[in-house]
Amino acid sequence: MNDIKITVRNFGFFYGKSKVLEKIDMDITKNAITAIIGPSGCGKSTLLRSFNKMNELMAAASAMEGEVRIDGIDIYQDNIDAVDLRRRIGMVFQRPNPFPKSIYENVVYGPRLHRKYTKSELDSIVEDTLKKAALWDEVKNKLNSPALDLSGGQQQRLCIARVLAVDSEVILMDEPASALDPVSTQKIEDLMDVLKDNYTIIIVTHNMQQAARVSDKTAFLLMEKSGEPATLIEYDDTNKIFTNPKDKRTENYITGRFG
Repeated sequence: MNDIKITVRNFGFFYGKSKVLEKIDMDITKNAITAIIGPSGCGKSTLLRSFNKMNELMAAASAMEGEVRIDGIDIYQDNIDAVDLRRRIGMVFQRPNPFPKSIYENVVYGPRLHRKYTKSELDSIVEDTLKKAALWDEVKNKLNSPALDLSGGQQQRLCIARVLAVDSEVILMDEPASALDPVSTQKIEDLMDVLKDNYTIIIVTHNMQQAARVSDKTAFLLMEKSGEPATLIEYDDTNKIFTNPKDKRTENYITGRFG
């Protein structure tokens, strides 16, 4: 289907000998926001990192099974360039992590890795991506100032701009607003709503209200017993998950009966 960006089939993941995810099947829609919810420790971030193979950067991550396909291509084939994959599928982390450089240098860092640009081309990239990240008006007169001088919310939007600057197609967000105040959180959520017109967004969140507000689809992961792998309990349109879930376990979680 041409409206599906990522296809996950019978996906499982191991840390060492411990299986942490099992039998995950999902079709992630293009130009939409998909939320992944579930109790702490149920593999939400592991699943998110599986979409751009970032788990491979962790020493304990040893094996996977099943398939993850981006635009129909199995990303776990041996001939897949992981660096290019992570350019196409960018990650925004829980805590803002700007480089200890200027705002300008943060944005152009990624593009410079991929090819040579003129100064005017880089200037255009900076302006374009900061506008897309809803940050341009706040920083346009201080582009050479340290990025670390920005507020937490501004730093997170700068990190989003860094992802956009390398022409990413998918934006992975791991609790992107959990370290931010309510005003900054609202700006990130508003930005996500705008960006989904041109990008596929997948967000891990513990905040049920946030998942209900921002996402089009919601996936609920659950580890039934300690030590067992987590599985996908339910995956559907967000309004169905939050108003009429098919599985009692989903209802119990979103209403706060456990987790």
